[in-house]
Amino acid sequence: MTEANTTKDTATTVAQNQPKSAASPRTGGRDAANTPRRQSGSQGAFGEEKQFDERTVHIDRVARVVKGGRRFRFRALVVIGDHKGRVGVGVSKGLDVTMAINKATDVAKKNLVKINLYKGTVPHEAEAKVSGARILVKPASAGTGLIAGGVVRTVLEVAGISNALSKSLGSSNKINLAYATVEALQSMEPASNWVTTQAAKSKSTTKKAEKGAK
Repeated sequence: MTEANTTKDTATTVAQNQPKSAASPRTGGRDAANTPRRQSGSQGAFGEEKQFDERTVHIDRVARVVKGGRRFRFRALVVIGDHKGRVGVGVSKGLDVTMAINKATDVAKKNLVKINLYKGTVPHEAEAKVSGARILVKPASAGTGLIAGGVVRTVLEVAGISNALSKSLGSSNKINLAYATVEALQSMEPASNWVTTQAAKSKSTTKKAEKGAK
């Protein structure tokens, strides 16, 4: 009887141990396969967040009048840039502030433009007008800093401009000012092209003056 009981106990122990040893590799393999995917996804999202400097410039509460009353929503103005010559402006609405900011950020990423920089400033003077807002941007020597305020300063900073002069010549609407600033920056030519153009204009003016003197 003792030998029979010993044999049964041994068989029971082996039967209990076999499923555990078989289940461990499968469970471990499944966890090992899932864990890196979650980490790589979070790392990718973190890398994307650090790619641009995102700044919320202004938030408004807007209302729409309907038959049942007024429906309130939020409108956000967001400016993004990489401090290397890329900048974008986005405006969007949402039921809450977070939704409005997220949607405006997506719009700004779609509206990214590349601008020409020259030694931390702009290559030349430029002016742009959007609706009633008119903005003038001029280059400045190193150490001057940004002589600008409000949304214009934010756009210049995220674009990577550290020295510049600016002046608002029209409406103070922040949305129009942001778009006007980007339009002025986008219209600027590379420094080499600007010098060539100005040299050609100078020669043409000199020739006309000489002909007039004769």
